[in-house]
Amino acid sequence: MAPIDPAHVQFLALAVFGIGLATVLSRRNLFAVLMGVELMLNAANLSIIGFSRQFAGQASLDGHLIPLFTIAVAAAGACVGLAMVICITRNKDTVDGDQFAEMKE
Repeated sequence: MAPIDPAHVQFLALAVFGIGLATVLSRRNLFAVLMGVELMLNAANLSIIGFSRQFAGQASLDGHLIPLFTIAVAAAGACVGLAMVICITRNKDTVDGDQFAEMKE
């Protein structure tokens, strides 16, 4: 089995980040926007791990541990974001992001 070229990993991370960015910019559904943000965070983690494979020893281990903390923070952020979306949508009965542009009652 041939080793994976680091450039291919970075192109994959770029593609995933692009999909997440396009989702955030094009969708009005708040749940889809949150999923797009999660895709962008996962692309950043993939990029970090791809770069860490180039180093040996402790540097490689650090590159594999950093995404664990990033995933934990992203999970906490997703929980808070989802709770905010649920609280906001109770008043308006919609998940359309354009309805919440002014945030007036």
